[in-house]
Parts: sequence; structure tokens; C-alpha cells
Amino acid sequence: MDKKVVLITGCSSGIGLSLAVRLASDPDKTFKVYATMRNLAKKERLLECVKGLHRDTLEILQMDVTDRQSILDARDKVVENRVDILVCNAGVGLMGPLEVQSLDSIRHIVDVNLLGTIQTIQVFLSGMKARGQGRILVTGSTGGLHGLPFNEVYCASKFAVEGACESLAVLLQHFNIHVSLIECGPVNTDFLVNLKKAELGDTSLQQVDTQTLSLYEKYLQHCSSVFQNAAQDTEDIVNVFLAAIRSPSPAFRYFTNSVAPPLTKLKVTEPDGTRYISAMSKIIFSEED
Repeated sequence: MDKKVVLITGCSSGIGLSLAVRLASDPDKTFKVYATMRNLAKKERLLECVKGLHRDTLEILQMDVTDRQSILDARDKVVENRVDILVCNAGVGLMGPLEVQSLDSIRHIVDVNLLGTIQTIQVFLSGMKARGQGRILVTGSTGGLHGLPFNEVYCASKFAVEGACESLAVLLQHFNIHVSLIECGPVNTDFLVNLKKAELGDTSLQQVDTQTLSLYEKYLQHCSSVFQNAAQDTEDIVNVFLAAIRSPSPAFRYFTNSVAPPLTKLKVTEPDGTRYISAMSKIIFSEED
């Protein structure tokens, strides 16, 4: 039986790297994985993880999701001339008071998280439609379901991804193409290392009022506590991806932990938002935290 062809974006570290290694290491060699990354200089970590044992199940390709030609070039290097499972995982973060965010930084977040996801799907979608089958998995975030203070731009980009995927899912069921969002909370990856974040003491924060700075300090303390006590390992997330990939009838949303659904339910059951905003504020800014 032919291998399932999988193309994954953002494989230089974190979830993308772990998923690529797991699929390429499948003992039954069920998958042929194309692991893509913007900067091929970072491929050594992936190569070390597979230790050269999976030459027939793994290829590493250069692909920048913000560059349409780069996506097309990667597609043309898939020797099977098809992608059965597309995993849109590349993403970046931006944290800090909105007043200090430059327009270039804002555009970069939207370019990678939203436009990068959309144009990657665009490139591979026609082939899936022509074959009448396919799977699209997107690394979502609770920041695409819940507004988080000091993450306004990141959340905006992830909220937009939710809308794009939900819209596509309604349409693509008529082509036997399944769209799934893997909704991640805090994860122990290099995402935090690569996160563009305003640090306390940065000169850029001098223009920010003292009350906002005080709340930002509380938020940073909250984040530190959450990542110390509740962050998941990448393998936990990979297991959720595998459940979606292997399911004969995959769901649209998969939550990787139990934190998100109660707050999501609150937004739906009381849509005026008052209780949700109060609850989120208490979680993040209460003195007990």
C-alpha cells in the first residue's frame, strides 16, 4: 500500500519537529513525511532526532510560508505529486502592551500566522479537491478562542485562522476533505524562546502608563506560573495530532488539555461576554495568582 504523504510546516523545532519524527519513525512505514522549514540551517536538530535511519520516510524541504513561490517550489519537490495530509504548524508570537508594537511587527505576525496558513492551504487545496480526499490539520491555540491581554495581535491572527478553517470545513466536507484544528494551550517548545516579547525595563515601555505596566508585570508572573505548572510536552500534542490523523471521521476541533472547554462554553452560553471577561481577568490578574 502506498504511504500517506504528509507535508508539515514549521519543523525546525517544537511540535512540527516532534510530529515529523513520530510519523517518519512509524514502524509500519505508513507515512512519507516532507518536513519543511524556513531556514534549512536549522535542520540538524531534526536530522539528529531521526539519526539518518528514515531516508525512505523523511525529506526535509525549504519552505517559507510567507513566500508563495517558496511554497510552490516545495510542492513541486514532492515526488509523489500529491499531499494526503497537510499540517499547517508554522507560527510566531508577539507579547506586550499594544502601544509599543510596531506596524512591522504586527504585519509579521499576521503574515506568518494567518496569511501563511491560508496561502499554504491554497497551494495544496486544488490537488486534494481533484483527488476527492485529503486532510488539513492546523495548529490552533486557545489564543484563537480566548482573548488574552497583551497578546492582542497574536490572538487576532489566531482568531482569524479559526474563522478561515471553520469556513473551509463547511465547504470541504463535500470533497471528502477533513479540516481539523488542534487547539493547544501552553506547550514546552521553542515558541517562548522565539516569542517577540517586551521585557520589563525595555526602553520601549517608557511610554506606557504605570497601571498598564503593573498589570503587564502581573501577566508575566501568571504566564511564568502557567508554564511552570501546566505546560504540556510536545509528545502530548503529537498524540492528539495522531488521533486526528488516524481517525476515520476526524473532529473539527481537538483540545489538547481540559482548560479551554469551560471558558469556551461560557462564551457560548452567555454571549454578551460579561462573565467571560470577568472570569478571564480574575484568572490572570487576581492577587492570589
